[in-house]
Amino acid sequence: MGDNKKLQLKLNLREVRGKKVSNLRKQDIIPGVVYGAGIEPINVQVGRNLLEKTYVKAGKHAPVHLDIESKKKIAMIKEIEYDPVKHRINHFGFHAVKMSDPVVAEVPVRLVGEEDSEAKKSGLVILQALDKIEVKALPMDLPEVVEIYVTNLKEAGEKITLASAKLPTGVEFVEHDDGHNDDEDKQSVTDLMVASVWEPSAIAAANEAAAGDAEDESEVEAENGGEDSEGKKESASEEKTEEKAE
Repeated sequence: MGDNKKLQLKLNLREVRGKKVSNLRKQDIIPGVVYGAGIEPINVQVGRNLLEKTYVKAGKHAPVHLDIESKKKIAMIKEIEYDPVKHRINHFGFHAVKMSDPVVAEVPVRLVGEEDSEAKKSGLVILQALDKIEVKALPMDLPEVVEIYVTNLKEAGEKITLASAKLPTGVEFVEHDDGHNDDEDKQSVTDLMVASVWEPSAIAAANEAAAGDAEDESEVEAENGGEDSEGKKESASEEKTEEKAE
């Protein structure tokens, strides 16, 4: 939370639509839309730099106070589309929210105290297995990050789960139905492993094994790809022949 409460962004209404929006992008103006329950979608635009700075601070888990030519809205970034070639933001979508209604957002998971742990001091490696998690809360109560303290980790094989997290008041993890009706077999989201302790040699061995598997798969794909490629050429040749015949 903290500074996220003060995040503000001024948007301009956008009249340009369709293929013409490419001209906006050439001017470093990014097209977007603001939508939500009970409101008509609003076509908007904003300078690239302002949008990128806001996205860095807010991510997809912090509310942003929007000023759309004097119209005020509180919304969260829901969609960010990138240009596949230039790798820059191409389009954005804000989802308007109500202050009194809980929302679900994906927030980062951060390990705390890794350098002070006995595991780290003895040369072991703490690997993070979970880097983000869904939480539910009122928009202004959403945390910036979920912190997991790993200071007490000591030996290889030890692990820590999401149950160790201490959430702020009014914030809860989102449970997902895995399809199992048996309560005894049902796993809670707090059972998810966040981090585990490894011997460096075990990590090296696992990486070598994974690299070997990848090479084997590449060889198989290359062989199959060659056959597929020949098949496609033959098929294309047949299609051209049929077209000429017609």
